[in-house]
Amino acid sequence: MSEDHADITPPRDEGAPIPEAGWLGRVIDRLGIVFAIGIIAAMLILIQEVVLRYFFNSPTIWAHETTVFLSGMAFIFGGLYCTARDRHIRVVLIYDQLGPKLRRGFDIVISIICGLAAAMFTWAGWIMVSRAAFAPSGEIRLERSGSAWNPAYPGLIKIFLMVVLGVMTVQFAILAYNYARGRR
Repeated sequence: MSEDHADITPPRDEGAPIPEAGWLGRVIDRLGIVFAIGIIAAMLILIQEVVLRYFFNSPTIWAHETTVFLSGMAFIFGGLYCTARDRHIRVVLIYDQLGPKLRRGFDIVISIICGLAAAMFTWAGWIMVSRAAFAPSGEIRLERSGSAWNPAYPGLIKIFLMVVLGVMTVQFAILAYNYARGRR
């Protein structure tokens, strides 16, 4: 093999998390199916609601909020899922022009910066959750929607967002560590 081909990165499995994501990336990848099923469930609920509303004139009070909740959960998890698979949106004008060593350095710095941002958003999430999940007296009281059905979805989605941001912080730390070690 010539020297020119020594720096070429082998193709990776597009249907899996990147190797640098480690064990956490594999767990996140496997959990993705749960949220994909949630999107299918939301679709089925909407179909049921259309049939009940327009064919039987008997709409439900829970379908809209449930589909918004399921879709929101999938959307939030999607950010974490894209992080583990390295499929997030990025401007590659400069990045793609770099050699492997400099690109690895960029990967380390980008992972650290993203991890710090995720940590700050986790803290902001905690402030939001402390208001949405606890009464001023300290007892657990989840924020509710205020509709006729009044589910605790707003409080639950805020808790889920904070947890996902915390896991994302850890995922970025694992990525930075594995990029620094040069581990694949």
